[in-house]
Parts: sequence; C-alpha cells; structure tokens
Amino acid sequence: MVLHEMLSYETLRLVWWLLIGVLLVAYAVMDGFDLGVGMLLPFAARNDLERRVVINSVGPVWEGNQVWLILGGGAIFAAWPQLYAVAFSGFYLAMFAILVGLILRPVAFKFRSKREAPAWRARWDWVLFGSGLVPTLIFGVAIGNVLQGVPFRLENDMRIFYDGSFFGLLNPFAVLCGLVSVAMLLMHGSAWLRLKTDGAIAERARRYGRVAAIATVLLYGAAGVALWFFVDGYRITSTIVPAGPSNPLLKSAELYAGAWFGHYAAQPMWWLVPALGLAGAMLAWLGLHLRREWLAILASAASIVGIVLSVGVSMFPFLLPSSIDPRFSLTVWDASSSHLTLFIMLVSTAIFLPLILAYTSWVYSVLRGKVDADAISEKRGHAY
Repeated sequence: MVLHEMLSYETLRLVWWLLIGVLLVAYAVMDGFDLGVGMLLPFAARNDLERRVVINSVGPVWEGNQVWLILGGGAIFAAWPQLYAVAFSGFYLAMFAILVGLILRPVAFKFRSKREAPAWRARWDWVLFGSGLVPTLIFGVAIGNVLQGVPFRLENDMRIFYDGSFFGLLNPFAVLCGLVSVAMLLMHGSAWLRLKTDGAIAERARRYGRVAAIATVLLYGAAGVALWFFVDGYRITSTIVPAGPSNPLLKSAELYAGAWFGHYAAQPMWWLVPALGLAGAMLAWLGLHLRREWLAILASAASIVGIVLSVGVSMFPFLLPSSIDPRFSLTVWDASSSHLTLFIMLVSTAIFLPLILAYTSWVYSVLRGKVDADAISEKRGHAY
C-alpha cells in the first residue's frame, strides 16, 4: 500500500496514457508488416509457390503479433472505460468491418492450402489482401476522425450518446489519414518481405516498398498541412485538476484553430516526433534502394513510431474530443478508472509485459532467416 500511496492519481493517469501509446505503437509495428504483406500478396508473388513463400514469411508470427491489439483494447477498457464505450459503440460498424477482416485472415491462412485448385487459392489470396487493406484503412480513418472530433455527447448522469453515422466517418481528411496508414504499412510490409525472402519476390517487394515510402512521406506531409489549415483543434479553457474526479463535465473546452500544434510551439523539441515519421520513411526508401534489409525494416518501424506518436503529442491531454460540445471531450485527467484500478493494472503489467516481450524476442530469434522456397515445395516442415 505504500507504493500505492506514493504513485499519485495524476502520475498513474499519465503513466497509463504513455502505456496505451506504447501498446498502440507496438501493434502498429508488429502486426503492421503482417497487414502490409497481406496487401502485397497478389502483387509481389506471381505463382502459387511464390505466394506460399510470402504467406510463410508471416505465417509463424502473425498470431502472436495480434496479442498487442488485444492488450491495447483490454488496457483501454480497464484504464479508460469512457473512451472504450464511445469508441467501440460509436465506431461500431467500422469496428465490425475491422473484426471481419481480422477474422477472415486466419480462415484464409488455414483454408487456402486445403485444395490445390488455382481458383480456390486465388480467392483466398484476395481475402488475405482485403483482410490487410480494410483494417489498415479503417484504423487510419478512425484517427482522422478523432483529430477532427467525434459527434458524441454526455448526459448529466454520464450516459453516452453517439450522433454520427458510418458514412460520416468517410470525410476527406479522415480518408487522407486512411491513405497514410495504407502507404505506411505497405512500406513496412515491403521491408519485411525484403528481409525474409530473396529472388524475384524480394525484388518486387523492393520496388513496391520504394513507391510506398515516397507515398508515406507525401501523404503524411499533406495530412500535416491539412491539419494546420483545415482542421481546428481543441483546448481546455478552465482550470483542470490532474488528480480530480473522472467526470468530463467538470471542465470547459473550446474549438481553437491551430490547437493541435500548441505543444510544438511551446516545446520545439516535440517536432522531433513527426520528423522521425518523415525521416524514417526516407531512410526506409534508402535502405530498400541500397538493398540494406535491416536498415529498411528498422527505418520503416521508426517511421511508424513517429507517425503514431505525433497524434498523441498533438492531442495531449485529449483522448477523444467531442465535435458536438467540446465540454464533453474525454481527457487524460477526467476519463480514467479509479486510482486503485490503475495501480493494480500497473502491477499486473509490470509482471506480464516483460514475459510477453521475452517470449516474442525468443520466437523471432528462433525463426530468423529467410523463407526457404525449396522446403515449401518439398513439403518439409510445417508450412502454409
């Protein structure tokens, strides 16, 4: 209990905001190349053996990579229950589309090789393509909508009402953010294929990856310009107590042009975060161009880290702004679980997260090296 008392409510809220960011970044980096490889499957591989090589480049690890999505969703549910309630109910159809894609992916992995008919396998290949594209695009669209504000409101008894629609999510800025997400993960998937394959597949992945890296730089830059000129941010206008009760209605906030760039103006060092997103994509292009596999994959991962974290840096302390009334917006300081809940979760995370990291590191160490096309064709080992 001494440690519980030492960690203030304000500290635990900030720690869990950072941890949620870490889990979301980990998911984008770890499962990102899986989704990118799925989108590249019909294009980087030209025959059945090549497609099996591409599938087996992620086959042993994709299930483990999705653990980060489960951890992120579970952490949001426990640490920020109001955020979970609005996001998973307001974005219900979008979340459903994501889940359909993620559910169809393992089905495609398992059923593709059940029959040798070319038409059968081709259909499942396009399912893998769609199960990579749809979640990637919708995740980006969701971020675009969060930056603009989400149409939800709170009653005095804290009941949440969402007044938007699925097609309302598909506005120009959100679609632009979705395209950033697609280009970013195509770049990451290409770098992964370059690392795990050789020959014609690796060369095709290299070509697609260079295009995706350039597209990432251009689209991310365009999104930043659009955010500055066309999207108003939010700011808190009342005194807020970081250790106060979890009641968003106790504050006041307003829509304010340029608010999402306030932290960058106050602390120029924060410009390093979006700069990492751009520089990482440029280095990924260079790594692919020079056929430096490790430079490409590490640089593409760094680009993802910078792009994802730039959203958090821009919005802090907002978690989910309300476009109906800024006062309803959820922030780090007024939408969390109780002090005790956050503390218990932190202790659990301190125990289990290192175990997950250790196991994940061991798996990648055991499975290092390139996929052997001869072993697949000769049916040696367990291959898709």
